Amino acid sequence: VKLQIFFFFYNFLLVCTLAVASRAEITEEEDVLVLKKSNFDEALKAHPNLLVEFYAPWCGHCKALAPEYAKAAGMLKSEGSEIRLGKVDATEETELAQEYGVRGYPTIKFFKGGEKGSPKEYSAGRQADDIVSWLKKRTGPAVATLAEVTKAESLIADNEVAVIGFFKDASSPGAQAYEKAAEAIDDIPFAMTSDDAVYSKFEVSKDSVVLFKKFDEGRNTFDGELTKENLLAFVKANQLPLVIEFTEQTAPKIFGGDIKSHILLFLPKAASDFQDKMDQFKKAAEGFKGRILFIFIDSDVDDNQRILEFFGLKKEECPAIRLITLEDEMTKYKPESDDITAESITEFCTKFTEGKLKPHLMSQDIPEDWDKTPVKVLVGKNFEEIAFDPTKNVFVEFYAPWCGHCKQLAPIWEKLGEKYKDSADTIVAKMDSTANEIEAVKVHSFPTLKFFPAGEDRKVIDYNGERTLEGFTKFLESGGKEGGAPAGDDDDDLDAEVRFS
Repeated sequence: VKLQIFFFFYNFLLVCTLAVASRAEITEEEDVLVLKKSNFDEALKAHPNLLVEFYAPWCGHCKALAPEYAKAAGMLKSEGSEIRLGKVDATEETELAQEYGVRGYPTIKFFKGGEKGSPKEYSAGRQADDIVSWLKKRTGPAVATLAEVTKAESLIADNEVAVIGFFKDASSPGAQAYEKAAEAIDDIPFAMTSDDAVYSKFEVSKDSVVLFKKFDEGRNTFDGELTKENLLAFVKANQLPLVIEFTEQTAPKIFGGDIKSHILLFLPKAASDFQDKMDQFKKAAEGFKGRILFIFIDSDVDDNQRILEFFGLKKEECPAIRLITLEDEMTKYKPESDDITAESITEFCTKFTEGKLKPHLMSQDIPEDWDKTPVKVLVGKNFEEIAFDPTKNVFVEFYAPWCGHCKQLAPIWEKLGEKYKDSADTIVAKMDSTANEIEAVKVHSFPTLKFFPAGEDRKVIDYNGERTLEGFTKFLESGGKEGGAPAGDDDDDLDAEVRFS
């Protein structure tokens, strides 16, 4: 969910001299270049390798990123690196934001070699070390050479995760497979050594690949055939902690990774048995490494309340366990038992991997007065009966109580319900999709508007027209043809608010 935390933002005024100069002035704030359309080209000429954040002053994610982004800029600057970081206020520099397809905040793009045409989307974590590591991988060789022990020790000390290939012959098939794997991973530094002293220091007796990390076991040694695919699987299975806490900084790693099955433990850090439950959770995680990502969410943190809501949970119901798959469609699962033990969690995950679990669909109870107002109230328990009634045309708004766009739509939707309240074959309805889920419709953003025309074929039509009373009326009077599209064919709605990200 894009959590938008409003805060006071003071604009820094650029003081421009009257001296005759052909170059636009580029100022800095905490080692970050302040970029505008007027100085953007000049910045790319002066700094060919430039990472640019397009931000909005009111964006909570941008505010959370700011100190880490500045820290990364300072780290690179202090090293004397040619790589620089810049930022663009996309709400002021709208033309520049549009030019680079900015659709959300923050959007971070890397311009390499001074090329404006096709910048690379930044895809790693949002901590300073992640940013620096990603940039170095993008601008330097995929594999650094380690000729002495101190270099290897520095690499391990300076990075949360680092991979070293121990190869006596850099041209061997195994070493070449290692280089190809390194080229495919942006956010972790890879190095190679043939030095006997480095072998001895890290107690390596033969050619191998070792992943060093500052958590869990501390290091993992690859075991198997040295192929690019096997090495990638090895790194991806071991690069994250057995249990990772969900935060603003770790979210990109969680959602951007290859593991799309996530089990979540909702637990307040202040709980007296916090460590005991975390130990049980971690013990269960050992058996599903590389298959299911084990995530801890502090249920007391205000910013996490939307996630609890997404799973139909309240703070007082925690601790709790839920599992979700983030494939084409998000599917949620709930364990039968509330026990949080390694045994019960292992049993739950095993049933999931064997395909023996049924999805968990939330539903509120049917309100006694659900059909007493012009806009009918649907919940999970009555949706099928009403929406797929073969004698009725049903137009449904799937909304979230906190969604600003839904609140703007509400008075128009009420007028539409009033207009059709006496219709014999048309129903205008709404459903709170944060508390109700149905198998037939997957809701990814709010508001989502879908039309269920009368008939036995269970047809669903997405509404893509104007959100006006006139637009809705034309749509209904045309039988869902004017302003509609077959479900799933609609483009992303730039005005919609996403539900979970």
